[in-house]
Amino acid sequence: MTTIFYIRHAECNSQNHDDVSRELTPKGLTDSKLVTRFLADKNVDIIFSSPYKRAIETLRDFSKSSGLEINTLDDLRERTVNNSWIEDFDFAAFSKAQWADFDYKLSGGESLHEVQARNIAALGQIIKEHKDRTVAIGTHATALGTVINFYDKKFDFAHFEKVKGLMPCIVKFSFQDDICKTIRKYNLFELQR
Repeated sequence: MTTIFYIRHAECNSQNHDDVSRELTPKGLTDSKLVTRFLADKNVDIIFSSPYKRAIETLRDFSKSSGLEINTLDDLRERTVNNSWIEDFDFAAFSKAQWADFDYKLSGGESLHEVQARNIAALGQIIKEHKDRTVAIGTHATALGTVINFYDKKFDFAHFEKVKGLMPCIVKFSFQDDICKTIRKYNLFELQR
């Protein structure tokens, strides 16, 4: 059985409009320690992450405590909305439109089908190369949502909205070969009570 823990990043600085360099807030850095506590006894063999700073920073504390290097994969990155920052952008309406039509996208952006295809391809390669091991993957809300949707078509915009509000959160996938057997979501804030 191959176990994949997807870790959606902790709270990030929404004032930084550069998707690649957007860092965690002080709260996000503190909350990343919840990830370390959760993963500490999970026997993680290898760590992968989106190349975006907020995903890497969310796993940095765990990386240091476990002695595991963070391997970045470009195909694990978040969806590209557009090729530049849009002021007064109605993100909720845009997200809803994308979840209603997986081919919908803005000029210079990606559709959810495109995000899903590259994230599933990256996951497939990870499973192939690390069969029967435990893997942690640093990710983002939309990227993670499309992966869940690939294996569970009931995962829709309403479900995405719940995941989007949790920073950080963890979703565990169990695979027998390349067949997804189970998906389980963890709210780290509830677990610490």
